[in-house]
Amino acid sequence: MAYFSNAKKGDKVYGLIFGKGKIVDIFPDSFYSIMVEFKNGYEVPYTDEGIPGWGDFKKQTLFYRNDVDLSNEDFSPIDKVLTPKKIIKLREKKKLQVRLPSGLWTSVKKADIEYVEKMLKKEKYHLFRKKKEKKK
Repeated sequence: MAYFSNAKKGDKVYGLIFGKGKIVDIFPDSFYSIMVEFKNGYEVPYTDEGIPGWGDFKKQTLFYRNDVDLSNEDFSPIDKVLTPKKIIKLREKKKLQVRLPSGLWTSVKKADIEYVEKMLKKEKYHLFRKKKEKKK
């Protein structure tokens, strides 16, 4: 049984990409079975497992709001703003992270290419940082 198999219009959800939202449409016979409208106006289709039709995510990023525990997620502020040259270097080395609209940091490989390019074009360099090394 899939996570959103009993979803109803109006159910409150939380997406790790865009934050708070609600289910606005249900498509029972489609690969993307629910449409979610987020607080910032974005509408994104999701599978009944909570995988978005946005970016390159392979795991669930959408949850019912009551089921969410964000204590292990990284919402930390940026230490310093990167230069465009440093952003290019880190991107080539696959060590660049971008801040999603929800405030969550993720690898630029997982984020939507259009979103990353748009932020770079608008010179929003404060939304990028070097990937943090995991503590052992």
